[in-house]
Amino acid sequence: MTDPHARLAELGLELPAVTPPAAAYIPAVRSGNHVYVSGQLPMADGKLLATGKVGADVSPEQAKELAARCALNAIAAIEALVGLDRVVRVVKVVGFVASAEGFTGQPGVINGASELFGAVFGEAGRHARSAVGVFELPLGTPVEVEAIVEVSG
Repeated sequence: MTDPHARLAELGLELPAVTPPAAAYIPAVRSGNHVYVSGQLPMADGKLLATGKVGADVSPEQAKELAARCALNAIAAIEALVGLDRVVRVVKVVGFVASAEGFTGQPGVINGASELFGAVFGEAGRHARSAVGVFELPLGTPVEVEAIVEVSG
């Protein structure tokens, strides 16, 4: 497998600090050989990077970048819990897109997250996925991404 720390450096990305939960949950939990990452918002330095509906207030291109930020935050949660060197594969990604009426481009938006997982973990970053359009998301965020990863020992 690709060294995820080296890939992050090659991509010019630094892992952010894990965003503290906004409610009664934890960012990630390990059960057996899996890590379940809570839904991650596009936060940077403790601030939400955008609000609004995709297809109205937020362009699909901007939303795709925001989904990548959600994935980066998920990767940071994995690193903090078990370390990226223990990731065997990304198993499943679920992306939620706060969608304006008539917007049907959710898969393209969540590609931002999927592409980042692939870039960081190589073949092990290829995963099953759902991309779901919803009316509202927490704090008015346009996107939210959660993940399940398999880890070693």
